[in-house]
Amino acid sequence: MPEHDLVIEGMTCAACVARVEKALNAVDGVTASVSLATERARVQAPAGLDDDALVQVVRAAGYDAVPASAAPADDADAAARVAAALRLRLIWAVALSVPVLAVSMIPPLQFPGWQWASLVLATPVVWWCGWAIHVGAWRALMHRSFSMDSLVSLGSGVSWAWSVVAVLFLGAGEIGMTMHMSLFPSDSMGAEIYFEVAAGIVALVLLGRFLEARARRSAGEAIRSLMALAPDTAMVLRGHAEVQVPAASVQVGEVVVVRPGDRIPVDGEVQDGMSAVDRALLTGESVPVEVGPGDPVEGGALNAGGRITVRATRVGSETAVHRVAQLVEAAQAGKAPVQRLADRVAGVFVPVVILIAVGTLVGWLALGNPAGEAMTAAVAVLVISCPCALGLATPAALMVGTGRGAELGILIRGPEVLESTRRVTVAVLDKTGTLTEGVMAVAHVAPAPGWDADRVLALAGAAEAGSEHPIGRAIAEAASRARPLAAAGAFRSQAGLGVSAQVDGHQVEVWRSDEVPAGLEAARDAAREQGRTVVAVRVDGQVAGLVAVSDVMRPETPRAMQMLRDLGLRTVMLTGDAEAPARAVAEAAGIDQVVSGVLPDGKERAVRELQEAGEVVAMAGDGVNDAPALVRADLGIAIGTGTDVATEAADITLVTPDPRAIADAIRLSRRTLRTIQGNLAWAFGYNVAAIPLAVLGLLNPLIAAAAMGLSSIFVVTNSLRLKGFKPAR
Repeated sequence: MPEHDLVIEGMTCAACVARVEKALNAVDGVTASVSLATERARVQAPAGLDDDALVQVVRAAGYDAVPASAAPADDADAAARVAAALRLRLIWAVALSVPVLAVSMIPPLQFPGWQWASLVLATPVVWWCGWAIHVGAWRALMHRSFSMDSLVSLGSGVSWAWSVVAVLFLGAGEIGMTMHMSLFPSDSMGAEIYFEVAAGIVALVLLGRFLEARARRSAGEAIRSLMALAPDTAMVLRGHAEVQVPAASVQVGEVVVVRPGDRIPVDGEVQDGMSAVDRALLTGESVPVEVGPGDPVEGGALNAGGRITVRATRVGSETAVHRVAQLVEAAQAGKAPVQRLADRVAGVFVPVVILIAVGTLVGWLALGNPAGEAMTAAVAVLVISCPCALGLATPAALMVGTGRGAELGILIRGPEVLESTRRVTVAVLDKTGTLTEGVMAVAHVAPAPGWDADRVLALAGAAEAGSEHPIGRAIAEAASRARPLAAAGAFRSQAGLGVSAQVDGHQVEVWRSDEVPAGLEAARDAAREQGRTVVAVRVDGQVAGLVAVSDVMRPETPRAMQMLRDLGLRTVMLTGDAEAPARAVAEAAGIDQVVSGVLPDGKERAVRELQEAGEVVAMAGDGVNDAPALVRADLGIAIGTGTDVATEAADITLVTPDPRAIADAIRLSRRTLRTIQGNLAWAFGYNVAAIPLAVLGLLNPLIAAAAMGLSSIFVVTNSLRLKGFKPAR
């Protein structure tokens, strides 16, 4: 079935997502998945339905849409403009609302004419700063539904409108008028105004919107970072000359020249030359792969050795790095949005409140009460029902929780992330760079009879001092830590085999070879069983010893795995490495399950299979090869010392490389979620408890406004408790 990709405009909450999905899925034969984070819809539709027909369906639901192929290729500037516009409106809303709140809630501050100043300050907050909220509420109303926008628009709009009527026609505009705090309605109820309620609601909701927009703004950065791995130009052999051309213009079958330190611009086969190719960003392999004529290489991989020529077999969007980008994009679009509690309740809460307010007005009038008192009671119902604390419930806890997380090196993207942490059952972890250091180091030196291990390492390190190969650098660094390296001459490197040099009058060779003296065979085999790379050190033609090099496990890894088990999670390690080094790390770390030798699509597929088996998956990784799995997972955790791609694709980023922070991130997220849930329960609970008082005329609207202020204080205080979170180390 053909697949269509649409860019949706105008969505503001989970209710909007549900409305668009419902409209698309109502079409015969259509299956749609809409993502609020990427503002995209991935639609499978029968052949008879084209992009234009699907766009019309979305527009009929009250939103705008364009085919992804017609959308700007880079919408980073547009996202930045949206965030900047929200920030501007938030700043103005806060600046204008604070004096209104102060003068309305503190009688000694009510100077002559304060009510007119409140009108002037509150009006732009309600109708300019909150314009998008009112538009969203109107759109929902036109489609016979309600959302968070409906609650905010109703509360702020009615409070403002009643206050304007009171100022202009009911005597509240008289100079010298003051409002006094009273638990019960007074005889002068018509003179009371609620501009602080109208402005405060808008300011608080804009704060939440801004935090969400900032979290969503970088949704497209993962794909852009992936594309940055592919070089813009390529050196192509045409005739006997090397010609620099745009990488996008390279054709299948052409020969590309790749010099040391350059990234390979195409997928292909090595035609000439030998080198070590670093594929860690694509496959997670900790050791560069030696390649020669006939060996395959991937676009985006780094040539860490000698000059090679590559015959292109895949170009442009077919290269490995582009395919990984496509996987990330597909996983983002297919990730189900989290339904916020506020939006789920709003569909019932708003119409019920409206009915109660209308019923209160009619009931008071039917009982012969004055129109002013009837309207006052109805307004009290609406005011006490306004979602003031509701607008602060999520952002307050999120700000404190994420602030505490930042102090601990844990960056949480937004409220959607928190709900996933509560349900996680399996922790899937990348090996290289996550559980290990991600760099080669000398693990063991086995000297031959008659040789000293330190002497073998010193000679090998001196010979490797001029090497650019990761194994050579590891040996040289280990030797230099013990003693200064001796001078070496006549250095020679042979790609794929090793180096040789003159050191202290000896011919020293550091060589990859399976042929070692019988006395060293056991040491060689033991090192290989542990997944280590073994090189032989020959001095004047005789084997002096072996040096085993490996990617070193982080010392905190075993404790990190225990912390995850304490949270009730099963651990699975996914890696592009071979089975031996993967198994060695897993056994040492205490990991439950190992899946080795997997490429990027294999990691993403493994996560998807766990999800299909009923697991809720948290994935932690640091490389480009982890990006599709990070996005596919219910909770993606990126090690911040890794690539920008992994960081942008994840839900949580760990600035620290310490893997124990993975468990701390889950604990902090769960605690923040519990705080948000408690805040929301209070925000709705006090409304439900106070509405009957308002209906009976026992609640002064000003007291209702004060109650909302106290409710907000409770929400903030409850959220501040998150500052006491401590890592379990």
